[in-house]
Amino acid sequence: MHQPILVRHPLAVIAPKVAPAIATSTVLILGRIWNANGAEHSVGNATLMVVLATGAAAAGACASVGRSGDGILAGTCFAASGGLALAGVAGYADGLSLPLLLWALATAVAYGLAARYWRTDRRDTLAHERHMSEKREDHSHTERIEAMRSRTQIEVAREGAAYATALAEAMTARAMLPGFDPLAVNDAGLPQLPTTHTTSKEN
Repeated sequence: MHQPILVRHPLAVIAPKVAPAIATSTVLILGRIWNANGAEHSVGNATLMVVLATGAAAAGACASVGRSGDGILAGTCFAASGGLALAGVAGYADGLSLPLLLWALATAVAYGLAARYWRTDRRDTLAHERHMSEKREDHSHTERIEAMRSRTQIEVAREGAAYATALAEAMTARAMLPGFDPLAVNDAGLPQLPTTHTTSKEN
């Protein structure tokens, strides 16, 4: 059993590793653009971002409560809350020191959460590959046994056919010998051709 070899594109391998940094950097850049367009020291804008961040955090907390909590939804809500908080600080603050500090913190937290997901995904992938490898080995073993059994049956049938052909040729050659006496052969208990046996009965 041959399995196709799949080679992932380099971008497909690199993209998940840089996604957290790209996400937090995008939020920081958009926050500073917002700052340049009048969000600095705007109480209304700051209040809006606080409300949005608090609402996202509350939604994440609700999604994670209980045994049947949705971890993906909770993680998305908490990530949105952190992004809104970072955007609010980046848009409201005067300089870049505090926004950059929060950006570094948010990036570190994002990579920490992503690393946990990557470990789980890697563990699941290895378990799946191990399971598929075991199944392939079982199928290969079954195929080898069936192939050996088929070859054995073919060899037995071939040897039986060869033996039958050789016996028929020997009996035909014996019947063609000069002075061949079917009755003497029958008395001796040796194999006899059916046609010769029938002829002897008619005589």
